[in-house]
Amino acid sequence: MPEDTEDMDPLARITALETEIAQLRHAVTARATVDQAMGVVIAYAGVTPETAWEILRDVSQHTNTKLREIAEQIRQWPHCEWLPDEVRHALGAAVLARSAQPPATGAAVPDR
Repeated sequence: MPEDTEDMDPLARITALETEIAQLRHAVTARATVDQAMGVVIAYAGVTPETAWEILRDVSQHTNTKLREIAEQIRQWPHCEWLPDEVRHALGAAVLARSAQPPATGAAVPDR
């Protein structure tokens, strides 16, 4: 519950609680997307979950794109078989930098 809601009038308290609920729903959805993107990175690069998280973070930082947006693009990548060039290059570089072994056979980042 938001801080100091007990001292608020009922309408303000309801508004504060509704705002908090919306933020929590957004966080849960974003977390699920990040977890799924981590799974794609794990399958693609054969890395641990911790390394997959670091790779997502690296791609986000190097493309100056919010992590949840990168996660959504990578989550959809196996279905649409396309990543934006900037993301594709950053992903390849992050995987090379963070993994001891190359990506799984046949799992090259597409040039599309």
